[in-house]
This record gives sequence, C-alpha cells and structure tokens, in this order.
Amino acid sequence: MPVQIIEIIDRSEQGITKPFICRGDDGNIYFVKGRGAGRRSLLCEWIAGNLGLRLGLPIAPFTVVEVPSALMSLASRDDLSELGSGPAFGSLRMQVVELSFTHVDKVPVGLRRDVLAFDWWIRNGDRTLSDAGGNPNLFWDVRTGQLVVLDHNQAFDMDFSPQNFASLHVFSRDCESLFGDWVTQEHYATVYLDAMAHWDEICNTIPHEWWYLDDEFTLPTDFDPNILRRQLLDCRGDSFWNLT
Repeated sequence: MPVQIIEIIDRSEQGITKPFICRGDDGNIYFVKGRGAGRRSLLCEWIAGNLGLRLGLPIAPFTVVEVPSALMSLASRDDLSELGSGPAFGSLRMQVVELSFTHVDKVPVGLRRDVLAFDWWIRNGDRTLSDAGGNPNLFWDVRTGQLVVLDHNQAFDMDFSPQNFASLHVFSRDCESLFGDWVTQEHYATVYLDAMAHWDEICNTIPHEWWYLDDEFTLPTDFDPNILRRQLLDCRGDSFWNLT
C-alpha cells in the first residue's frame, strides 16, 4: 500500500517543481511532487531513480504516496490544484544541504564518475555547478558526510547537449577519465545492461494514472517506455560515449 499523506505542511521554494512538504501516515516527512510537476516529470523521477538504485547510487529514498481527495478540502492553501489528489512522487526528507564546491572534493573519485556516467546515460543535463552558480541537484548528508543524489525530473531530455554537459556538469572535471577510457566505458555499459534487466519490473510499478494527462485516462502522455528502453540500450553502441 502506498504511504498515505495525512498533512500538507508547506511548500518548498527550491527547484522548478517546488514540491509540497507533507507528512505521511508512516510518520515521515516527504517532498511530494504531484499534478503540477507534470506527468512526464513523475515518470522520469520514478524510472531514473529506480535505475540509479539498481546501480548502487546513493539515491534519496523515494516512494509512491497517495494524496487523499478528502485532504484537499481540509487544507487551507490556494495552490492545492498543483498537488492534486491521487498517487504522487514522494522523496523522503533528509538532513542535507545542497552540494557546494567545498563538498565536491570530499566525494570519492569513483562515485563522482558513477554519477557523471549515470547522468550521461539518462541524458540528464540538470546537474550543473560552476563559478557562476548552478543547480547540482546533489546534496550532502550532514550527519554521515556522504553524497545524496536526487531530482531526476528532467532526465531523458530530447534536447540534451553533450557540450553543455561536458562543461557544466558538477563533476565535469572527471570527464577525461570517463570519456577517454574505453575500459571504464565497457564497465558502465555492462552494469547499465544489468540494470535494464529490471526494466519491466520498474515500469510495472508506475501508477496507472501517471501514463495519462487527464483523470478519465483518455489522453496518454507522449512518454513511450519502449522508445526510451531502446535509447537506454544504446549504451552498447560504439558511438554512445562520443562527446561530439
């Protein structure tokens, strides 16, 4: 059974989707993305997050949460239509701070390269950090001193720019060790194919509602899992790691 949301506490001011801060019936606090985030965003979060977990990345715990329609009438907010009722994406709130340059060198080299390669695979250009600022969508667990990976709502970007990725990614300094080493590339292609063995399982756990734009389930999204699966399997190809 999905975690039931029992209280809408507040709304985050960070990020494009500005998730709602909610309490679940399990006693935990979640950042919840619902209708306003867009169906595609929820699909990207679920698929990318699950693939990342199967690769052993330190993905922030997430789950499907259920927002009861009755809660909509009880909460006194004027933006509840952007949350909506029904199944939503919930990411567990953790004691973290946004990753900064002071944390980057504390991240093990292997993990930096793992995140860099993963974002390349899922075409996620939304993890940037430079002298001019950025939005790393990575956090630092202040209790354990470890990296926390989250926010994949802009993964599988059809307008993904390899040039921007190589220059702006928070771990761009590790590009040479990834894109210049075919042994490393072969390693990642192998583990990605292993993760793809769970593709059907991942897709089968997606709430039915997320595949549609309307409540009557008559307008499907343009998110085609079969096309995406073929794109992800392209990691086997010789041209996959070509930055140009």
